[in-house]
Amino acid sequence: MTNISEPTAPFSRIKVRTGALVFCGDDVALIRRDRADSTHYTPPGGNVEYGEDLDAALARELEEELGLDVGQAEGGDLVWVIDQRVTRPGPTPPPRKLHLVYRLHITPDVRATLAEQELDEQPDGSHEVGVIEWIDYRKTADLPIFPPIGAALAALDHPRAPVGNAALDAVTDENYTWV
Repeated sequence: MTNISEPTAPFSRIKVRTGALVFCGDDVALIRRDRADSTHYTPPGGNVEYGEDLDAALARELEEELGLDVGQAEGGDLVWVIDQRVTRPGPTPPPRKLHLVYRLHITPDVRATLAEQELDEQPDGSHEVGVIEWIDYRKTADLPIFPPIGAALAALDHPRAPVGNAALDAVTDENYTWV
């Protein structure tokens, strides 16, 4: 039997994150995280667990973070893929992460039932509180969003606009500093 150990080189592990642009009209749901030295936004979503199907991961994350049953949403098309290779603090080597960003549309009635905050469990068992904000997608270009999709999002002609190339620029140490 072969002993398989955890890779030790930066970016030698690959993680996949599913996230969603959940639209209600022209507003899109983003999670705002306030930290001591910064504020940043993320689309709702999270890492795909071992053996988990991508659709199941997205549905699980949207239920956990927004309280959204994807059966109440329309769409679900893959919009963007972002390849992340960014050094980050911590004792383990940073993984390479592929962000798969999907697009969903909900009604105002569904939006009224969704969570207003999200609790992100930390390694020590505590929780970081994220505030769910609904922001006009056209105003996202200059927001500190990770992965950095704000400019592409703001450039859409409308929330259902087709997207030509799903591959956005890679996020690397040359163009991003870990916050």
